[in-house]
Parts: sequence; C-alpha cells; structure tokens
Amino acid sequence: MRSLRASRQGTIGLLILAVFALIAILGPFVVGEIDRAGAFASLQDPSAAHPLGTDRAGRDLVTLNVHGARVSLIVGVVASLLSMIIGSGVGIIAGYLGGRVDFALMRITDFFYVLPTLVLALVLAAILGPNLLNVIIVIGIASWPGTARVIRSQTLSVRERMFVDRARAFGSGNARIMMRQVLPNVFGLVLANTTLTIAGAIFLETTLSFLGVGPRDTYSWGRILEESFGAGALTLGRWAWFVPPGLAVVLVVLAFTMLGAAFDEILDPRLRSREAYSSGPDTGVDEAATALPGRA
Repeated sequence: MRSLRASRQGTIGLLILAVFALIAILGPFVVGEIDRAGAFASLQDPSAAHPLGTDRAGRDLVTLNVHGARVSLIVGVVASLLSMIIGSGVGIIAGYLGGRVDFALMRITDFFYVLPTLVLALVLAAILGPNLLNVIIVIGIASWPGTARVIRSQTLSVRERMFVDRARAFGSGNARIMMRQVLPNVFGLVLANTTLTIAGAIFLETTLSFLGVGPRDTYSWGRILEESFGAGALTLGRWAWFVPPGLAVVLVVLAFTMLGAAFDEILDPRLRSREAYSSGPDTGVDEAATALPGRA
C-alpha cells in the first residue's frame, strides 16, 4: 500500500475507481429504479429536474447512467475473475506438469489465442443469448488465453526453485505443490494481469452492447450508447445522451489500466528499482570521483 500511494498513476487510478465504485454501490439507492415504461416526456433537454435530460422512451438519463455503472463494473470484475481462474489454472497446470499435458493445453490455448476476441465474443453471445450472465461467461471465455501464456511462463521458472524440490522430496503431490507452492509465487502476476483484464472486459462488454448483442435484461453504458446512436442522438445534438456513458467507459478503462501498470511496477523488482533510479535526485556530482580513498 505504501508503494501504491507513492505511485502517481496508481493513486489517480484508485481515486477514479473509488468514485465510480461509490456511484455503482450507492447511486441506485439515491436515484431509484429505472422506470421501464418511461414516466417523463421523451427527449427533454437537461434541466434541474433531469440534469442530463430524458431518452426517447422518457426515462431519466442520470438514472440510466447510474445503473449502467453498476452493471458495467459487475461485468468487468466478474468476467475478469472467470478469465483469471481459467487462464491461471491452465497456465499453472501446463507449466508445472509439462510434457504432453503442456503440449495439449498450449495447443488449445493457441487455438483460442489466434481467434479475434471480438469475433469469438460475438459468436458466443449470439449462441448463448443476450443476457447479463451469458455476456459475463462470453467475455470470460474469450479473454483467458493471454493470461494462460503469461502464468505458464512464470510457472516454468517457479517449478525449478529449491522450495518446490523440497516439497516434492517431502512427498507432496502435484496438486498440493501447485496450490501451496506455485500459486502463491505467481499470485502477484495474476493480480496485476487481472486488473488489466478488467479494463478490457468493460470495453468488450461496451462493444458487444453497442453492436446489439449485449445484455438486454438490464442497462449498461454500452446499451445506453447503442440506444442513443440508434435514435440519432448525434444528429440531433443530444450530447447529454451519449457523452456521459462514453466518458465513463474511457475513465474506468483508463483507471484500471493505470492501476494495473502500478501493480506491475510494484510487484516487479526490476521495474521498481528502475523507477527509483530514474526518480532519484541528480546532484551533478560523480559519486565514484568523490568516494573516499580505499572505499571506491
């Protein structure tokens, strides 16, 4: 936490996420539920009663955006956790066991890896159906191959260390070693990668919703954008309909990216030492030249 507070981009990312987390958690209790029938006049301009106006169906846009924050963050976090579970499991098993198991799992990973993520997500979403749970599953399935390859490469290094050999000599089985020895030593990489994957998951959900295959049983930022452009909000100059959800997506994706980069910097000693060296004071004095005799 001290390192995170010392990181400027990590602090900024954390503050942005804290604001959106508060909106997602407390906001729906403040603005109330979405009126599906539309209780107000359609396409109202921003006013004191409706700071962002209303949409074509007469729904308050502030209410839609607040509920959209909750849905988009839930999709991003849960889908990323699913992706991390699949990717980390495949990577650890392949890297530790090696041999034919490694070959088979990596060929499956390569098959998913070469498929365009968006195309794969579109196909799976069309097959499973456009509801919230299915979209989370789709994003999780489409996002795990990159994680599997990264975790496998780290596992190949960890399995050669002495504490793994000692655990094996004491009679620990493969499953116990992978859970008790390997996983804790790759967990930092899993954490950093998860944070970055959340940003990609939110952006992918927004893209799917904008293309019309996102969750239809609830409102996310992507669905608000899809409905606004379908109604011609850009042509009509209804900026309050599409700018807030678009800006929210950009800020949240940027915040998770900054936080993931900060975690990567904190958990990688080489990056941390490089940052400390680059940020150190430049006195303009050659330390070797000023060293005391006998201590150069």
